[in-house]
Amino acid sequence: MNKYDVVVIGSGPGGYIAAIRCAQLGMKTAIIEKYDTLGGTCLNVGCIPSKALLDSSEHYHNAAHSFEKHGIGVSGLSVDFSAMIARKAGVVKQTTDGINFLMKKNKIDVYHGHGSFESRNTIAIAKTDGKTDKIEADKVIIATGSKPASLPFITIDKKRIITSTEALSLDKLPKSMIVLGGGVIGCELGSVYARLGTEVTIVEYMDNLIPTMDADLGKDLQRSLKKMGMKMQLSTKVTAVKATTKQVTLTAENKKGESIEMKADYCLVSVGRKPYTDKLGLDNVGIELNERGQIPVNEKLETKVAGIYAIGDVIQGAMLAHKAEEEGVFVAETMAGQHPHVNYLLIPGVVYTWPEVASVGYTEAQLKEKGTAYKTGKFPFMASGRARASMDTDGFVKVLADAGTDEILGVHMIGPRAADMIAEAVVAMEYRASAEDIGRMSHAHPTYTEAFKDACLAASENRALNI
Repeated sequence: MNKYDVVVIGSGPGGYIAAIRCAQLGMKTAIIEKYDTLGGTCLNVGCIPSKALLDSSEHYHNAAHSFEKHGIGVSGLSVDFSAMIARKAGVVKQTTDGINFLMKKNKIDVYHGHGSFESRNTIAIAKTDGKTDKIEADKVIIATGSKPASLPFITIDKKRIITSTEALSLDKLPKSMIVLGGGVIGCELGSVYARLGTEVTIVEYMDNLIPTMDADLGKDLQRSLKKMGMKMQLSTKVTAVKATTKQVTLTAENKKGESIEMKADYCLVSVGRKPYTDKLGLDNVGIELNERGQIPVNEKLETKVAGIYAIGDVIQGAMLAHKAEEEGVFVAETMAGQHPHVNYLLIPGVVYTWPEVASVGYTEAQLKEKGTAYKTGKFPFMASGRARASMDTDGFVKVLADAGTDEILGVHMIGPRAADMIAEAVVAMEYRASAEDIGRMSHAHPTYTEAFKDACLAASENRALNI
């Protein structure tokens, strides 16, 4: 039986990054992956393939709606949906192949099969051929991720009633689609199909899109998506979803108590995700899940069983790939006797629609609940020369700063390249910068990031320069 210092169960962003960091720190490391390819949900059926389709669909949408204004004539424009899906698959393969290379480079042993605890130090690996391997581990990191959630009265048949996994690999472009859930996944995949000509309707129980983010972001995103042609049914409670071989019928009730019926080719169920701990053998080591199906951990991300750690979507906190990565590094360095930290407040959230949405730190609602006195600075992209040049004038940057100290407490953006721009806000907040600090830093002109500078100036001294 092979013995290891560390065995990582799950090869998503949290798992493979944890394995690499453990190997860098001199630990003999193995990683176990249930499926044939490494990378977990994110690389195979999540972050990476969805971004590939988002980019492809954005190119088509711009060609159809914006190129003429740029003086570019396009005739005979069409969508080869099969080619689009094939390109997405190629991007996924390149990325997962890259993980294989990283495992070899760092001398990490890879096992394919379903890993589970036989005992505290023994991991059984059930392979697809029916055989079972066993390995021993001094320490174990559980990084098994999450899977799509549903509602009790909905049966996901993966044919007409689908999850994000199936939505990334449809055979042909649908004429219509209902998206159940207006969060990150629903807005992103809804955008993909709406840009390509599918009639998309988002049905959301809350009164705002992306309800976990700052309310102003959801309102502005809703306006942008409606301009694209997407329909919205907010404050709507779904009561049933039924499928035939050719279509889906959804019944719901709006906030007035009126009954609504909608029909479409597909219903994409995107009501969130839940921790994946199926057949992990936790009972064999005495680990119990909490009421949300998560694995409880302490401040070191260690379970109640010494030497067994858990990271990413299987523990509390935002289900984000980069959160899992930070936790993977944190656990590896903790095992090595170092003293790492993860500031959970400063893990940014992003929605990869267009305009993009990004947020870090406290929202206004949270600051009000805490009783924190704050000031607000806001700058619209309509006033940005760079945004006007690229015709990306939807959105704004909003900065929340402490009323007394001017320390930046939250940054909320919707606009072009917000997913990249939010990193400056994270750096600023990690070093506890004031809004004035950012306002006095030189930002290249013309760039989108000037909007962040002006929003900071507006928050600090109400002296934005370009509006």
